[in-house]
Amino acid sequence: MTKASIQAVAREAGVSVSTVSRTFAKPDLVLPETRDKVMAAAEKLDYSVSRSAAALKSGQSFRIALLASETITTWFNSNIFAGLDSVLRPAGYDTVVYPMSNAEERRSFFEDLPVRRNADAVIVSSFNIEPAEVQRLKHMHVPIIGINSPSTDGFDAGVSIDDRAASRSAIEHLIALGHRHIAFVGSVRTRTTMRYSAEARLQGLLDAATSRPGVSVQTLQVPRGAAEINAALNAVLNAAADVTAFCFEDDDMALPVLYRLRQYGRNVPQDLSIVGFDDVDLAAAVGLTTLHQDPFAMGQDAGRMALDAIAGTPIAPAFRQPPTPLMLRETTAPPSGR
Repeated sequence: MTKASIQAVAREAGVSVSTVSRTFAKPDLVLPETRDKVMAAAEKLDYSVSRSAAALKSGQSFRIALLASETITTWFNSNIFAGLDSVLRPAGYDTVVYPMSNAEERRSFFEDLPVRRNADAVIVSSFNIEPAEVQRLKHMHVPIIGINSPSTDGFDAGVSIDDRAASRSAIEHLIALGHRHIAFVGSVRTRTTMRYSAEARLQGLLDAATSRPGVSVQTLQVPRGAAEINAALNAVLNAAADVTAFCFEDDDMALPVLYRLRQYGRNVPQDLSIVGFDDVDLAAAVGLTTLHQDPFAMGQDAGRMALDAIAGTPIAPAFRQPPTPLMLRETTAPPSGR
């Protein structure tokens, strides 16, 4: 059976050949009703477009590179990817994930990209990039979009929560309950020299403690990796006796520690209060007080920004800051004896 031509699809849909080509290459630039006619004609005639041929003709790769901290399987990264994919795939783009565990891997990506030329935009999630790396993308006319980036210098657009202000709202809540000695439980990334957005969470606690006489913040750092939860549990169990509340870097650490504290006879919030960060799906089910962020929505925002940047459409506003509300649940209460 002879494969249908693009001209046949155009005749069937009653549009020009260039409109058919645009429908497959950049569907977001075609009116929905026109796009539906073209796709219906293509399905009727069993027509399919060659992605590689379209890429050669347009000079595009139809790929978006997502540089993600650590593995894609984390709650945050998997939701970022899902949000991006929900916007980019219908527009004809693939999202290619590049997990980054250290600055050397990140540097290698930016050194190789001009040779590979296999990304029409780069999305950087949760860590910093260097000015020289930004310049490489500028020279290639490849837009760069940030998600929860420590700095937006050189970025074309971005969507980021304010980690510092969010964590400050958590400690202000604990102070209002009567807690005066509070600990921050966070991880140490031993294999990297990169800066991460989550590092600002400790600073938010320190900001509040500095402005409140009699309030102190103790930092409990645990090594990231397979032994992280055991280390975090031990840090909580062995903390100074006057520490009555713990703020965790993320829910992935807070939730298992919360569960295991009961095995050691520690009751939450009667004996101590716990605050997480992220508001993962399980947090509401177990009553964890935590700070809420929505990585799926941030991924969608970043995806739309990437499409606009590729098309040369102005992005307004270019940098957005979604709210990070404190979800008050059952793991915080006044310290015992108050």
